[in-house]
Formats: sequence, C-alpha cells, structure tokens
Amino acid sequence: MVAPPEPGAVVHPAAYFETPGPVELEIGCGKGGFLLDRAKQYPERRFLGIEWANKYYRYAADRMARWGMANVRIMRTDARNFVVHHLVESSLAALHVYHPDPWPKKRHHKRRLFQRDFVTATARALEPNARLAVQTDHAEYSEWIADLLVACAELAQVDFEHPDFVPRGQTPHTNFEVKYVREGRTIYRLAYVKR
Repeated sequence: MVAPPEPGAVVHPAAYFETPGPVELEIGCGKGGFLLDRAKQYPERRFLGIEWANKYYRYAADRMARWGMANVRIMRTDARNFVVHHLVESSLAALHVYHPDPWPKKRHHKRRLFQRDFVTATARALEPNARLAVQTDHAEYSEWIADLLVACAELAQVDFEHPDFVPRGQTPHTNFEVKYVREGRTIYRLAYVKR
C-alpha cells in the first residue's frame, strides 16, 4: 500500500518502488487479479493499482502481500485526480482501464473517468509508444471513450491484442469481465499508443 500524493505534488510512479523498471498503472484494480497475473508474468516491470473502494483496496493490497509481489503497489485515491494533477510527464509504460463505471444516466456523465482533461493528462503521462488499454461492457460509454481518444492527436489507435499486453485470443480476465462474459454481455475493447 502506498499513500496518495499530497495536494499539488507531482510524482513519478517509479518512486513508489525500490528497484527501477517501466511502470504500468491499472485504474480500478478491484481485487487485483489482473495486476497479480501481470506482475507474475513480467517481474521486471512495476505495477501500480488504484482502487477507490476501500474493501477491494484492502483485499488487493493483502493479496499482493500474501503473494510477496515486490513489483506491485496499491493506492486508494481518486484515479482521475491522480492522473490529471499528480503524474509527471512520460512516466507510464502502460495504462490499463478495465470496466470503469459508465455512469449511464445523462445527469451523471460528468462523473465519468473519461473526460477531455483525463485523456489529455493520460497522453501527457504516457511514454512514447506506451499503451492505453480500455475495456467496457457498456456500448454507449465505449462510443463516448472512443470519440475522446480519436480526438486526441497524441494517441493512435492500435489492435487491442498484442503479445506484450494481451496475447491473441486472451483477454485481461478481470473479475468484471469474467462476470459479464458469463452473463453473455458484449465486451468492447480499445487500445491506443502514444505517438
């Protein structure tokens, strides 16, 4: 577990780790299943998971400790605020956002993670050629996200499947994905790289 930055502080997420290595961020890491799998597969990389729900945050942090995952840190904070106000430029090798809350009611759209300022801050925080991967089961939110990402000149759309991120025929296997696939929902996937 790591503490969120103080108001006004700008941080490089690598500072949360004792050893150097590229840093990947997962927003909404839930119980940490995706982070755990990825950290085991890529021990040379560093993984920061952000989770707002205290119950899941504690579960994920405990899970990483039980597995002895020295290359994972978990933070409880507002992810949008963290990306927009605290991340230093070119600090992320990848950003994973799987099943963000769609806030489906129109009056709640302002609460969505994906807004113009978040996309601009994401592009700034990604290293050149770094990857943004997004997955949702909500068709309208998928279109909303795609429109924002297409409008960002620093990002270029790529195939979601990639051998270093999502091997062909596989998916990130988050708890939400497993549940939604079981329910027969369509999963929408988007991937972009920093130009």
